[in-house]
Amino acid sequence: MNLKKWVLFPSLFIALLGCQVEKKSEPAPSASLPKKEAQENDPSYTKTIALEDGSTITWIQDNQGEKLNPKDLFAGVSDSLYNSLGLSEGVPSTVSAYLLETSKEKILFDAGLGNFGGQLLSRLETLKVSPDSISKIYLTHLHMDHINGLIRDSLKVFKNATLYLSKIEKEAWLNDIENNQLQKTVLEIYKDNLKEFAFGDSLPEGVLAIDAAGHTPGHTAFQKGNIIVVGDLFHGYALQVKYPEYNSNYDMDKEKSITARKRILEYAKNNNLTMAGMHTPAPGFQK
Repeated sequence: MNLKKWVLFPSLFIALLGCQVEKKSEPAPSASLPKKEAQENDPSYTKTIALEDGSTITWIQDNQGEKLNPKDLFAGVSDSLYNSLGLSEGVPSTVSAYLLETSKEKILFDAGLGNFGGQLLSRLETLKVSPDSISKIYLTHLHMDHINGLIRDSLKVFKNATLYLSKIEKEAWLNDIENNQLQKTVLEIYKDNLKEFAFGDSLPEGVLAIDAAGHTPGHTAFQKGNIIVVGDLFHGYALQVKYPEYNSNYDMDKEKSITARKRILEYAKNNNLTMAGMHTPAPGFQK
């Protein structure tokens, strides 16, 4: 398979923002933590669910403000279908991460936008979680809006964390995908704390790695109890949950993306799972 044709769209900055349409203006992002008074509304950007084993998983909205993905992000969808779904202005979305807290450790699923407007660190601070207390980070894939928060000024943000990444995803970005400088940089900086896994592996704290390939070659979903973190399976949940045959322009292998979306939707339904997506609308969790 020649993956070199799978190039990110015009720029990583556009991919990062997901062609974002802001419904309200926001102050310019800063690489430093926001002041305390700027965090007054942070609780509205998090939601915590308790799991049966006593652990919790918290949705954390990483982007600022409200976010609509534009209709032209999804090729082939008619205006009449958008209108029938109440999506004439665009499709509600977020850029999100998730925090799993067990009796033993704290685990992040993805690390967000970083210094491109990411609010993850300030919202972890609001939750009284230090970056140094994060022991593991499970990566769904290596697009910029999922990994840019791992580094700042070429240094680790999460100094004590081990990264877990699909071997397929790692090899594809290092060898077969162009525009991969950020990915190479992150993997180099964390190389001494990097573990690879295969689909179907059971990871620490009872997390199952599930094949969700298509969006990227090694795109991974993670199941913990009755929660399944589905990564970028959806860029427009309100559209794609009803019409999974529609891809976003960011899906690298369109046919595999459709297959993965349908399969995981069916799996979640049959097992009564709650889906947690990195671009599902607030508050992140969807049945």
